[in-house]
Amino acid sequence: MRDDTLEFENERLEHIKTMCSDPNMTKLNRKWFDLSFKHKYPYNFNWLGMPIIQYPHDIVAIQEIIWEVKPKVIIETGIARGGSLIFYSSLLKLIGNEGLVVGIDIDIREHNRKRIEKHPLYKSVKLIEGSSINKKTIVQVDQCIGKKNPIMVVLDSNHTFEHVYNELNIYKNYTTKGSYIIVLDTHCETTPQHNFKNRPWGKGNSPMTAVKKFIQENKEFIIDYEIEKKLGVTGAPSG
Repeated sequence: MRDDTLEFENERLEHIKTMCSDPNMTKLNRKWFDLSFKHKYPYNFNWLGMPIIQYPHDIVAIQEIIWEVKPKVIIETGIARGGSLIFYSSLLKLIGNEGLVVGIDIDIREHNRKRIEKHPLYKSVKLIEGSSINKKTIVQVDQCIGKKNPIMVVLDSNHTFEHVYNELNIYKNYTTKGSYIIVLDTHCETTPQHNFKNRPWGKGNSPMTAVKKFIQENKEFIIDYEIEKKLGVTGAPSG
């Protein structure tokens, strides 16, 4: 049987190109995202029993990135209920990297901590409570990771421009060549403001505005638009 892998890959690229050039598809994706976010759609899913609070499209995309980079360390700021930590831990185990997942959050609630610590995949997770941009937190991160690499970073904490911009300028120093800083919830820039009740972020004050300024100032980083194109629906456009 002939190997049609290259043919399959080329066909897939052509399908993605066609999809991206379809204005009806783009419009429908945008409308669906705004409506689904209104109903807190990303809260619907678990990863190995833990709430992950992400769009499934983005979960799959991050899996692809982890397979490509094969990091020994994944740093995540903003851990919520811990599902993403277990997600990263499970993938590191599957690809054969007995790596480390460092989860940082300014407030790790006791019931969430207990559930995370009881999970079978917790042994490769290190929790740090504190602001992701605080010097004491950074010292703890350094102590955790030592000289391990490659390192991948996921930013998902406070979504204001100032906070994310500060995170980017700190955690760029941990991101190894050929790896990624993934900035989640950049959609805050375009999602209707009424979806962010009692939150300071929104248009002009979002992770996306932080990414745009950071990219202008740090030419060694680029935005991987190819991932965004094939997803169609994502909570991290330009992220």
